[in-house]
Amino acid sequence: MAREQADPTPGVPERGRGAGADTPEPPAPGRVLSVHAHPDDQEFTVGGTLAKWARAGSTIITVCITSGSAGSNEHTPVSMTREALAPIREDEQRKACHVLGISEVIFLGYEDGLLEPSLTLRRELTRVIRRCRPDAVVCGDPTMRFYGTGYLNHPDHRAAADVTLDAVFPSAETRLVFPELLDEGLEPHKVGAVFIHGSDRADTFIDISEVLALKLSALNEHRTQIGAWDPTEMMTAWAREQGAPRGLAAAESFRLMRLHEP
Repeated sequence: MAREQADPTPGVPERGRGAGADTPEPPAPGRVLSVHAHPDDQEFTVGGTLAKWARAGSTIITVCITSGSAGSNEHTPVSMTREALAPIREDEQRKACHVLGISEVIFLGYEDGLLEPSLTLRRELTRVIRRCRPDAVVCGDPTMRFYGTGYLNHPDHRAAADVTLDAVFPSAETRLVFPELLDEGLEPHKVGAVFIHGSDRADTFIDISEVLALKLSALNEHRTQIGAWDPTEMMTAWAREQGAPRGLAAAESFRLMRLHEP
């Protein structure tokens, strides 16, 4: 999610403002799988929530479906190749996760800019879910194509969210979907909740006031994407916009799907 492509108020579409005013902030899940298309997507969108949960003791695993090898037009030199950029962006993501308190990062190696919600990718994510056995999954909203009048949601974002939700249900919890995973010793797993960011039906708001600085520090690790730009003003404004429905100075908003009771 490069700066020039960023949504001016992510996750706070006009129809969603004011939603969920009576919904209390849920407790930090024990185990969390955070799934995104590119390095830096996580830090732009849900870095504050993950930092807060990590502080509360959550075990968090980040999945990057691509390694971001297409980069960004603004900060990537014309001499850069996809093969050279991918390991740089992977390293940036690991450093950002370290700032947030996340110790494990999984890269699936799909092509940046060419992502599709294929059965092959759904099987891979199902494998990850069954191996990691998260209580909660964090992903984007695959139905969001437009944010306001100034941002077209990246097709990789939509594909990543779509395939993640399909992996959560039905694939991860249904025994005879991808039966070859049983041969690997990966039994079905029911994900308790999905936190969907960027939705126009936000009903859950995580107060990130105390960890906003951590979110900014993590985002600043993505030097190939932000260059010398200081994201503080924009990210603070986004957090303020998302917190407005609950009277919070800084928040990240989600549509929360509760699939199974703990």
